[in-house]
Amino acid sequence: MKTTNCRVLLACACCLLLLLPPPSHAGVIVHGTRVIYPAQQQEVVVRLENKGTRPALVQAWLDAGDRHSPPAAAKTPFTLSPPILRIEPHQQQAIRLRYTGEPIAEDRESLFWLNVLEVPPLATDAMQKNQIELSFRTRLRVFLRPQALPYPVDSAPAKLQWQLLAHEQGLALQASNPTPYHISLASIELLSDGQRFSKAPNKAADDSLLLPGGGVKVFALPLLRQRPHGEAKVEFTTVSDFGARVRHSVDLGPTPTKRATP
Repeated sequence: MKTTNCRVLLACACCLLLLLPPPSHAGVIVHGTRVIYPAQQQEVVVRLENKGTRPALVQAWLDAGDRHSPPAAAKTPFTLSPPILRIEPHQQQAIRLRYTGEPIAEDRESLFWLNVLEVPPLATDAMQKNQIELSFRTRLRVFLRPQALPYPVDSAPAKLQWQLLAHEQGLALQASNPTPYHISLASIELLSDGQRFSKAPNKAADDSLLLPGGGVKVFALPLLRQRPHGEAKVEFTTVSDFGARVRHSVDLGPTPTKRATP
């Protein structure tokens, strides 16, 4: 009797799964994970591709860091064209960014955001009307880079300054960025006595972004409860201009433990 009931419940569950609409997913992808805009360049092109089977309507705009800022209210030193475009299935389109020449900091990069919103097409039949259609929004960092910076961006990660600090969760690594570049950290580990201690997971998207000109971040090491004996090493991964992961290593040395500033 119990076996029969289980089979009936399983059959009902399968029927319900068949009645559910297929999951929605973004059909439009952006080529690249960030946009680098050399200030002396006339324009930068961002390519979009529709991987889906239906035409896609896309709206694009820039903002200065407020993700809730509507397109009409966002203020940035760029023009973008076209702001609205249609991309046919399996086709590509280009968005063109132009720097307007408004004054920016000359001794460091400036950060802006590119928003790409994919709007689903209207339902055309009864089957599609029963589906849940979602809009998908992608946000990419746009780094506006002055021309006369003192050294290339590839040299920046080696100039980071690291300290081991006492922290409320035990110990933490503090990273200071004296360079004129934004530095995106994909991973951070402390190596000591043959063990690896990873930083705590991010709580926000910018938790591992070091701002230029003295930006400081503290990364808790939850599993490290006492100071390592002897030498220690920091291994970290940065994200390059092309979105590649680049590994780095620096000796921390037997420096005295300091208290993390709140």
